[in-house]
Amino acid sequence: MRLPVLLLSRTRRRRTQRGQAIVLGSLSFLVLALMVTLSFNLSHALRQKMTLQQHSDTLSYSMAVLEARALNYYAVSNRAIASSYVAMNSLHAYMSAASITGQMMRASSKNFQMIAIQEFALCAACYFMCDHCEHFAEALKISQDFNKAGKDYDDKVQGFESNFNSAMEGLDLMVDNIHTAQKEVHEKTLQAVKDGRSHGLAQLKAYTAPNASELVAAVGSINANEFNCAVDGMECQGSVGNSSPEARAKVMTEVANATRAKWAANRETGGFGSPTNLPKYLNSQFFQELDDIPGNEGQRMVSGVRGTAKTVKEEGAVSGGQSSDNTGAKVAAQDEGRIFHQWKDGAFLSPFKSRVWSDEGGGDHVGDGAHSGQHRFEGVNARALTSCAGSGNCFMKFRANPDPKRDWGQPRVYSYLSMPFRVGDTKRAPWELNSSAQVRFTHGQQGEGSLTVAATEGAAMSKSLVYYHRFGNLGWKEAPNLFAPYWRAKLHPFTKGDAQEVLDAAGNSEGSQMSQVEGVAL
Repeated sequence: MRLPVLLLSRTRRRRTQRGQAIVLGSLSFLVLALMVTLSFNLSHALRQKMTLQQHSDTLSYSMAVLEARALNYYAVSNRAIASSYVAMNSLHAYMSAASITGQMMRASSKNFQMIAIQEFALCAACYFMCDHCEHFAEALKISQDFNKAGKDYDDKVQGFESNFNSAMEGLDLMVDNIHTAQKEVHEKTLQAVKDGRSHGLAQLKAYTAPNASELVAAVGSINANEFNCAVDGMECQGSVGNSSPEARAKVMTEVANATRAKWAANRETGGFGSPTNLPKYLNSQFFQELDDIPGNEGQRMVSGVRGTAKTVKEEGAVSGGQSSDNTGAKVAAQDEGRIFHQWKDGAFLSPFKSRVWSDEGGGDHVGDGAHSGQHRFEGVNARALTSCAGSGNCFMKFRANPDPKRDWGQPRVYSYLSMPFRVGDTKRAPWELNSSAQVRFTHGQQGEGSLTVAATEGAAMSKSLVYYHRFGNLGWKEAPNLFAPYWRAKLHPFTKGDAQEVLDAAGNSEGSQMSQVEGVAL
């Protein structure tokens, strides 16, 4: 019968297939186990990468905040320096206004000398037989009285010139002390952005990523150069060159002169000697004395009185307008005007002027009768920035760069960090399988192979920008400067050039090449 033959052939076929399911199942379970292991390792690596990137962002942003605070400190302290020059201008204005009293008395003395000559001529015309001869003698006596009064006022001014000199010395010293503080802030900020751990930055690593590396030294050097390039006069690579000390002095001089008090800048009365046009900063008793000396006879008019004080290149330019060449070598003040006397049959008009200035040579007065001692002034930004150590009246000026690729000179801050992703301990990370996190295979003639299931380490880099933005809708229109404290910090996207520079500095040549590939997100 044929039926038993068929049964025997089917049985024999089942026996030849026995055991294949076990092999396929084992392979499936092996692949599934590897997939689960890879999944655990990938999740762990992603978590470590996120931690490292957050730490890198935090470090970059924190260093940028330090720089923004430093630049804001420069802005506020530069205003304090400018205020010192404003105070110097006001001091000179007061000194010049006080000195003008003696000058007005001497101008009055000259008026009566000329009136005496006029009376003498009339006396001679009447053959010395008329009242003009007595008037001549009286006019000479009045002239002498005015001259004596002028010396008395000069003595009064000399009496408080020592206080004036001390105030000038103190203000000049204050400028140097403020700049010394600026230099200390700059050096400490420079160190922090260079090593990424000074001045509290080390706590970031302890809090966010204890296993992360320190900031790569070469990347820190880029940060230091970027910060130096924000200050005109510091050593800088890759930006515009330093301006001269004279050019920087012109900037501070212009700011200081523009912020003078109204009275120090322009104390002009004008008019013709009516009580409403007399300079109100002079005591009314002084004008009473001007009238009492000639016995309240005749007429007296003071006109064209004006005065100003400013930081100038030469003392003779104090009464001139704004100059593009004003390097601020001196602080000067000047008051001037005219005084007219009509007495008996004579009349005369004389100008008067007082001028006070301070400079490196000790300064001087016009007239000299009110001058004693020396009032020294170093000048505005008298030295190169790197040579200002306790003297020179330097300040911090922003180095503008016209290149938009350089962010107009606003400093950029970078961080590049690495961190081991592999735990290396199967008790704490059993998904790594073993200390090397590798699975090895041997397959007959195919040889051996290995599969690494966990990443060894990872890296992260970040970029921040320290930028200037005044509050308000039109704040972007104001150019960056170091006279207004509106510096801020933010995380900023990389450009291909930035990424290549940082990766090359970190020694990551493969990453540097990949950053230049089109379509690679930075």
